[in-house]
Amino acid sequence: MVDVSEKTPSLRVARAEGYVRLTPEAIRALEHNPKGDPLMVAQIAGIMGAKQTANLIPLCHPLLLSHVDVTLERVGPDLMDLRIEATVKTREATGVEMEALTAVTVAALSVYDMLKASSKSLEISGVRLLHKSGGKSGDYDAPEGARD
Repeated sequence: MVDVSEKTPSLRVARAEGYVRLTPEAIRALEHNPKGDPLMVAQIAGIMGAKQTANLIPLCHPLLLSHVDVTLERVGPDLMDLRIEATVKTREATGVEMEALTAVTVAALSVYDMLKASSKSLEISGVRLLHKSGGKSGDYDAPEGARD
């Protein structure tokens, strides 16, 4: 692990996004799913994923997260894409980019799990860091419009 013991804790924020391409069958299953509400389950899964990042990613520092928000919304001209966005905050000596990316990925996998009975051809794509602030390396904002 990188030694962060000499770094000063500061507010760190990261935002990430990802997409799940739905099928007509999966869209129907969003509303009538015997397992429950796929979007609610995915939101909780994403939050839990962010909190477990250090257990999943080797050499990732365990962090005390002060805020995790995961949102899911249908987007696109045909509303066939499910956009997932996660925002993670902490006041630590290292950033939360991995936690935001993990939250999005775990939420997307949860959507797949909840809808796989209706369609196996769901596609997860476009997982990327949108923004990070705080720390020695400064701020980062992803280029507009980039996806995949």
